[in-house]
Amino acid sequence: MLNELVAILAGLVLLTGMMSAVPAIGKYLDKAGNILLPFKAVIGAIALILGVLSILGGIGLLNVMLILSGLLLVVEFLNKIPAIGNALQRFANWLAPGQALIGVVTIIVAILALL
Repeated sequence: MLNELVAILAGLVLLTGMMSAVPAIGKYLDKAGNILLPFKAVIGAIALILGVLSILGGIGLLNVMLILSGLLLVVEFLNKIPAIGNALQRFANWLAPGQALIGVVTIIVAILALL
């Protein structure tokens, strides 16, 4: 359940500023995203760590989405990781144009996993 909650938070942060297009609840989702925005790096690091740890038990879509969203949220800190940091940062920058899609898929997968 922790993975799903972190995935929802990561998805909300990734979609901050874009959620106002959702009818009825969009402005509230945008407000929630803006509240979480200062914690972007923390949420991203937790998502990345949970995704990597969970993938050791088996590859699942939620685990992959946690890793991708975590990479996008901590992109500015990736170059500080010895040996693989620059490669991870280039990969995260390559993913950046798909940030909205990754955010939507992350939230949908997390909600489905909760059901």
